[in-house]
Amino acid sequence: MPEAVPLSRPILAGVVTALVGFTSSFAVVLTGLDAVGADAAQAASGLLAVSLTMGLACVVLAWRYRMPITVAWSTPGAALLVATGTVEGGWSAAVGAFLVTAALILLTALWPALGALIARIPPSIAQAMLAGVLLPLCLAPITGIVANPWGVVPVVLTWLVFARLAPRWAVPFAFVAATVVVAVSLIGAGSTFDAALLLPRLEFTAPTFTVGALVGLALPLFIVTMASQNVPGIAIMRSFGYEVPWRPAMLVTGVGTALGATAGGHAINLAAISAALAASPDADPDPKRRWVAGVSTGASYLVLAVFSAAFAALVVLAPTAVIPAVAGLALFAAFGSSVQQAIDDPGERIPAVVTFLVAASGIAVLGVSAAFWALIAGLLVRTVLHAGRS
Repeated sequence: MPEAVPLSRPILAGVVTALVGFTSSFAVVLTGLDAVGADAAQAASGLLAVSLTMGLACVVLAWRYRMPITVAWSTPGAALLVATGTVEGGWSAAVGAFLVTAALILLTALWPALGALIARIPPSIAQAMLAGVLLPLCLAPITGIVANPWGVVPVVLTWLVFARLAPRWAVPFAFVAATVVVAVSLIGAGSTFDAALLLPRLEFTAPTFTVGALVGLALPLFIVTMASQNVPGIAIMRSFGYEVPWRPAMLVTGVGTALGATAGGHAINLAAISAALAASPDADPDPKRRWVAGVSTGASYLVLAVFSAAFAALVVLAPTAVIPAVAGLALFAAFGSSVQQAIDDPGERIPAVVTFLVAASGIAVLGVSAAFWALIAGLLVRTVLHAGRS
């Protein structure tokens, strides 16, 4: 009879899932919130909001359905915020866009036809848009080496070493290196900071609604969240033998996004890449016990939420280019995957390239961001090229 695996194993798997997920991409979230107009307190509040809501969502879904279902913030969505920049109406309009995104996610749960419509967007187009959005962030480590070599080179070298030795931990350890750089910089400058910055608190903002924010931010944020997180998340879980209940998952993540929106949270969704950490046999050989890893992931996110203000303060205090470099490194894998999927089919390559270039251009027309126009351009070119073909 095989030796029983202690319950500590799936619990530890959940802790690792949360640590890797949080430290690998929190800088992207803060950078995105700052880009759409949040001040330091509002960005810290947004990080706290998504940490709390995704933690609770993990616990609820994993406990209720006895599956290792994990929820994450939308990292591609945060990258989209960076690419979009300040929208018409400023921060309050961005908050309004977050609420509309939540409403669309909830509508997907209640009206399956909307999900089917999103699924009809060719994957090459959706992934090309995401790749274009990610490109400027992925350039940050390269430009950072020129702008601040003493601060950025140690971060990049640390990432490279661990990318070879322990790929899962490459970005978390790059973040540790960035923390050391910040500490050395503060000590060298004799700087001090207000300890009150370390106390987490929610900063609520009354939402406003503008056409530019709704079309240029809410709609692309919804599409990116669905196409790059929720749909792959379902597929990854299925690969491990789990059929995630679609409607409850969308209801929980939609409600979570709505609850966090006015506090600055942009969106939460089913985990994709990090989902495998809790759902694989490494978490527990017994598939029926892996749900414990999902609950542990959620509980760990709730603990990390307590330190969200400290993470946000670290970003504020960091020397030039250091934190953007960490954010860029965190997105390398997502960028590579998006490019591969975008150009994999030769018949879809030209529309995908057009989509990518428009998204990467950063243009804004009529107050609407490049991500929306990239989708329109890509779909238009695809329609013209495919017209009349069987």
